[in-house]
Amino acid sequence: MTDSANPTPIERYNAKDSEPRWQRAWAEARLFETDISDPRPKYYVLEMFPYPSGRIHMGHVRNYAMGDVVARYKRARGFSVLHPMGWDAFGLPAENAAMERKVNPREWTYANIATMRDQLQSMGLSLDWSREIATCDPDYYKHQQRMFLDFLDKGLVARRTAKVNWDPVDHTVLANEQVIDGRGWRSGALVEQRELTQWFFRISDFAQDLLDALDGLERWPEKVRLMQRNWIGRSEGLEIRFAVDGSGDKITVYTTRPDTLFGARFLAISADHPVAAALAQDRPELQGFIEECRRLGTAQAAIDTAEKLGFDTGLKVRHPLDPSWLLPVYVANFVLMDYGTGAVFGCPAHDQRDLDFANKYGLGNTPVVCPEGQDPATFTITDTAYDGDGRMINSGFLDGMSTDAAFAAVADRLESETRDGAPVARRKVQFRLRDWGVSRQRYWGCPIPIVHCDACGPVPVPVAELPVKLPEEVSFDQPGNPLERDHVWRQVPCPRCGAAARRETDTMDTFVDSSWYYARFTNPHLTDAPTDPATIDRWLPVDQYIGGIEHAILHLLYSRFFMRAMRETGWSGVSEPFAGLFTQGMVVHETYKDAAGAWVPPAEIRFDGTGAERCAFHVKTDAPISIGAIEKMSKSKKNVVDPDDIIASYGADTARWFMLSDSPPERDVIWTEEGVQGAARFVQRVWRLVNAAATAQGRAEGTALRKAAHRALAAVEEDVERLRFNRCVAHIYTLANALEEALRAGVSQEATGEAAGILVQLIAPMMPHLAEASWAALGRDGLVASAPWPILNRSLLVEDEITLPVQINGKKRADVTVPRDADAAAVEAATLALESVQRALEGKSPRKVIVVPGRIVNLVV
Repeated sequence: MTDSANPTPIERYNAKDSEPRWQRAWAEARLFETDISDPRPKYYVLEMFPYPSGRIHMGHVRNYAMGDVVARYKRARGFSVLHPMGWDAFGLPAENAAMERKVNPREWTYANIATMRDQLQSMGLSLDWSREIATCDPDYYKHQQRMFLDFLDKGLVARRTAKVNWDPVDHTVLANEQVIDGRGWRSGALVEQRELTQWFFRISDFAQDLLDALDGLERWPEKVRLMQRNWIGRSEGLEIRFAVDGSGDKITVYTTRPDTLFGARFLAISADHPVAAALAQDRPELQGFIEECRRLGTAQAAIDTAEKLGFDTGLKVRHPLDPSWLLPVYVANFVLMDYGTGAVFGCPAHDQRDLDFANKYGLGNTPVVCPEGQDPATFTITDTAYDGDGRMINSGFLDGMSTDAAFAAVADRLESETRDGAPVARRKVQFRLRDWGVSRQRYWGCPIPIVHCDACGPVPVPVAELPVKLPEEVSFDQPGNPLERDHVWRQVPCPRCGAAARRETDTMDTFVDSSWYYARFTNPHLTDAPTDPATIDRWLPVDQYIGGIEHAILHLLYSRFFMRAMRETGWSGVSEPFAGLFTQGMVVHETYKDAAGAWVPPAEIRFDGTGAERCAFHVKTDAPISIGAIEKMSKSKKNVVDPDDIIASYGADTARWFMLSDSPPERDVIWTEEGVQGAARFVQRVWRLVNAAATAQGRAEGTALRKAAHRALAAVEEDVERLRFNRCVAHIYTLANALEEALRAGVSQEATGEAAGILVQLIAPMMPHLAEASWAALGRDGLVASAPWPILNRSLLVEDEITLPVQINGKKRADVTVPRDADAAAVEAATLALESVQRALEGKSPRKVIVVPGRIVNLVV
């Protein structure tokens, strides 16, 4: 575009020159550093901090661009904004890298942090880098150790023996997710279940509170709240004592379906149940079966999908509602000791797991719940269990009852019956949530601040001696935890009695590091305390938290526990860490393979043709490349795009704009070269429009343009608040179109200048570098990043005219456009003057004209 008064072509916008210049200007002005004493309303926006793996990826670009839009927008709206950044820096990948590269995990981690910091800064994010933290810094984990001791003092930490997945080659505990087909994810060794003494956070103490409080998290996605409800897993059931036939022993079962007791065909106990252990002492075949069960690991998903196997113990138990009825007792691989009582009764007709087991071992089934509309006389179960509600059948005194009524009737009867001096059953509320085991047998983690003394037992390290630092030198030349072998570091005097003692060599689960970092950000330079409670209570909860759905359960649940534990220990008065939560979609890309089936990265491919004719070839060899499915960007499939390459080629604003514009932010975004090129074209278009507006000399009336600008302003305000960034982009495109038309039409400089200024401020949260250059081109003072948000003129949102539907004898025939303040007579006259109405009337006059103000016009002929 050239201006009519100045035909000199406008130079292209040069992102490579512009972006570093404006980043320096923001840094020199310290625009994004937050004064925690600022009296203005606060707004805390936070993206989940990254693991320093070495390079940022396009998922990072999308995540942090979204948060940056919110931060810049809220800052312009007059809020004191806190928008910090840090690094989730401990963890096993650093140890793996240390072993593979023969470097210290510390060196690898800090080198990666330096690289990723430079990459993030090149994106132009409005981050307060003065608050940067890394969880591997002793200045950070010192305070984590302090809180561990405070939690311990409050009874929120326990030490006990528990089952774990043990890798016998790597000599370490594995999380359930690290056990694949019964083998260690790295070593490939068959995993063993071992009992180890470990440290636990007592999150189960807060199970009901964590559940109840979900209802108040109204700005969380409902799917995330549902996932948390299911993980906490509150159930109301009955604990029933089954008498072992021929002895005085009892096996206690917890069930949520006592209404189905008359359909029981067997009792199943865990491989870790005391009864199973006692029977296996002189039965090698049972011991072998128990060992086989343990190789499944402890993951519920693996247990649920494995073939249902059992071992008949030979024991029988008496049915609680009919002592003459005996049920066989099996050790089964699908029963876990750490849920309920480690024993269940099997009702095959109404539980698919039980049915699969019963069909395998020929135990049969008895339907006891008949769905509504089914004939009880013919209702049968074969391969698919019925787990819904209905009416009770084949159930003696329960027949004809609803399942709810039968639950109550069974509970009432068994609670009132006493055998051996105790009720046969009792009602009980059970939670699926288990205490959080935080012990990890690795070097690169936060040391647990405990010293073990033979005389005194576990002794807390005095607060004055924190942090317990990791040793500087470490060797990974042998499997297992290097801290166990570091006798210089490990051997210390007991803090209580002074005798020779040894440090705890387990380090904390890295989920601990990320469960309170948002609190530390509020005052990260405190040296004598984890937080300042007054500052915490002012800035928390985080107003908007943004991150991936993969953290919807554990990270968020542990963070919610941590805030409650910090409240109990006096570090905070806040219970919930995140008031608003947004889970963004992934960045996905086509996949490519060569003739040999090897993955090929996008950077090595050129394309010919479009649509169905589109073909791919290798840029160097011209060999044909097959185009595969669109999948999440991953290094393994090489369908990744390096943000550095995009920023170098197009600029950070182009990458940000594409990530925000392509699809709703909660959905996956498909990365395409065409989409990025389209974003780059819009950058140049905005630059041309702004420069044309800066030199425009038009005089035509500009009300329509002003209305378009303020409509866009109102729409963007609404959609930014709801994080609907793609819709914001659409409104900005509409305004750009209106401005371009107005410039061609010679609209007044006052109107085009106002519209261009609003356009620049609307793009400023999304394309901040372009916005700064455009702000300067318009001759505006200062930086747009520090300018207040435009003031919306609501009178310009009101339309002068309205359009009403016209009905003739109840059938719509036309629309009439009239002034908004037109009276009934004027509306009637305008309606009768319409050509379409005249044709429909065929020269007749209507018997009645009914004008419903602002709604409709009805003609009766």
